[in-house]
Amino acid sequence: MRFLHTADWHLGREMHGADLTPAFEQWADHVVDLVAAESVDALFISGDVFDRSVPPVTMVELLSDTLGRLLEHTRVIMTSGNHDSPQRLGFLSGLVRDRLHICTDSRRAHVPVVMDDDTGGALIYPIPYLDPPTEREKLAGDEVLERSHMAVNTEMLARVEADMKRRGGNPYRVVLSHSFVIGAQPTESERDISVGGADSIPSHLFRLGGLTDYVALGHIHGPQRVGTEGDPLMRYSGSPIAFSFSEEKHVKSSVLLDTQSGGVELIPAPVYRPLATLEDTLENLLSVKYAAFGDYFVRIRVTDPDRPADLYAKLKARFAHMLVLEHVSEATAVTLRELAEIRSNPLAVMREFFAHAGGRELTEMEDQLVADTWEKVRA
Repeated sequence: MRFLHTADWHLGREMHGADLTPAFEQWADHVVDLVAAESVDALFISGDVFDRSVPPVTMVELLSDTLGRLLEHTRVIMTSGNHDSPQRLGFLSGLVRDRLHICTDSRRAHVPVVMDDDTGGALIYPIPYLDPPTEREKLAGDEVLERSHMAVNTEMLARVEADMKRRGGNPYRVVLSHSFVIGAQPTESERDISVGGADSIPSHLFRLGGLTDYVALGHIHGPQRVGTEGDPLMRYSGSPIAFSFSEEKHVKSSVLLDTQSGGVELIPAPVYRPLATLEDTLENLLSVKYAAFGDYFVRIRVTDPDRPADLYAKLKARFAHMLVLEHVSEATAVTLRELAEIRSNPLAVMREFFAHAGGRELTEMEDQLVADTWEKVRA
């Protein structure tokens, strides 16, 4: 069998205010053509189909149209991610059972999609994103689960392993998971999923007694293989479109998996508009040196000691798709470092603020209150 692993479509997302609708339409045409050309038996979408819980109508229509076209050629198996609304994404799951499988309920994720052929077939276990505060109650058995990614994923995967052992045989076994596996390299465009300061899980959880053949991961936007010795083959397909300038060096792709050989092939995704970061003086930026970047999405860092007059207007006239403009000098360097810290560790910044404003460190109870409030706001 041949499977195509994708994830993190994020339909409806913008990039610094730029409309990415043409990029999503380009991707939709590409993936439909690809499954047809490669005779793909099933397409995986490992979470974050939409970018937010209430997606724009145009993106709902695009997904509906794309699924209709895909189902003419293949089976589609998708899960909800941390950006999706399980209720909204899963409303079709009870209506279409033959070729479209939408998994949004963790209580059913240990029941696989069964695919039969003359080689032993395949079992596909599509696990949705497991939000610890919610899923710990759904998955709790005789004992109460901790409110952590480790606890809910351990319980979920134990159920999957039990089902694999119960079914026996020698099918090809695939697990879809929308999670942050330790060792993966994130970008700036994933939404924080940390709970109590922890957001990742170890790769060995997916071994499942050596029964797992492939783990189709979602959440991290950079395509990459993860895991350690003894783990099954596990990859992040990455997002098909770049959503931040931290991804400008990425080669976006999808993963074509052949169950007979066990090998994978990375199929490059189409590039709607390339990204580039340009850093130089205004005079050089306006020179022929950067003429090739006129059609790029660009982030520009101007290095003149003093901020030039009419800076934005001059650069926008030259770079029509400029999305970010920064004036970088010794006076602004500290501010930029602070912004990077805020993006990477907002809780640490808040603790520092409260300590500075209140003249003392937060107590353990106060610190927990801040952490809980931040998680509620983030959710």
